[in-house]
Amino acid sequence: MRRLIVCLFTLVATFVLAGAALAQDIDDWDFSLWDVANGRELSIEAAVPDLAKAEFVYVGEVHDEYATHLAQLAVIRALREAGHEVVVGLEMFERRDQETLDRWLAGKLPEREFIEAFRRNWGRLWPQYRDIFLYCRENGVPMAGLNVPRSVTRKVASQGFESLTEEERGMLPPIACDVSPAYAEFLHRITGAHGHGEAEFQKFCEAQLVWDTAMAVHALDDMKEYPGAIMVVLAGSVHAWKAAMPAQMRKQDPDVTQRIILPQEKGRLDKDAVTTADCDYLMLNL
Repeated sequence: MRRLIVCLFTLVATFVLAGAALAQDIDDWDFSLWDVANGRELSIEAAVPDLAKAEFVYVGEVHDEYATHLAQLAVIRALREAGHEVVVGLEMFERRDQETLDRWLAGKLPEREFIEAFRRNWGRLWPQYRDIFLYCRENGVPMAGLNVPRSVTRKVASQGFESLTEEERGMLPPIACDVSPAYAEFLHRITGAHGHGEAEFQKFCEAQLVWDTAMAVHALDDMKEYPGAIMVVLAGSVHAWKAAMPAQMRKQDPDVTQRIILPQEKGRLDKDAVTTADCDYLMLNL
């Protein structure tokens, strides 16, 4: 029993110290953005007035790179500290599991139980995201699950959109799956993926399009509950590029206002190889 108590005390102390370290990390971190349109480096605070003009601010990530998640949290904090209401949209939570997410935010679900829900949605990456989820719970920031069941996108990737049953299509919002040449070229350019041939690549594109479009529809629907707020969308970079989820959102609502922030990638997405067709800002100093 004594050993159990000591272990539990150590675990709690570790979490408390980790939270304190996080606050210090963000405050001390020399995080900045590259303003693509104007070719200049900005602090996140200096970028906030422009970001706040948007209804949706996408902050792309590399799922297993903690620095990109620290940048996401920095954007959320900066917008809130400037007095803006923020909602966080999540690729890493399925829409059908929103009730679990709401219970976590309300403080009605212990962390150990929420970790199991997180793993069910997104695997074993909780340590990478924990600080964001704690910050939102502690500061009353709503979070919205945007994703569709992974079983659906996996099936589309392997068998094509037409293979979905009526029940499986019912797990999606009403969407079409018409892959344009521009969308296919975008995916080929950033992923280098052609599958094992033209047919396989087509199914890959359909899966990505379903993913991007469904999350865009869900995000627009969710924001009807928060007029005047800004949704910070946390998603993998492949979804956050302007040609991906933001383009599908614009098809749903041509008047939507958006800003896109992506992680810098040396040689492919950096100050010397980026345009406003890709994003509005790059993360620097990661």
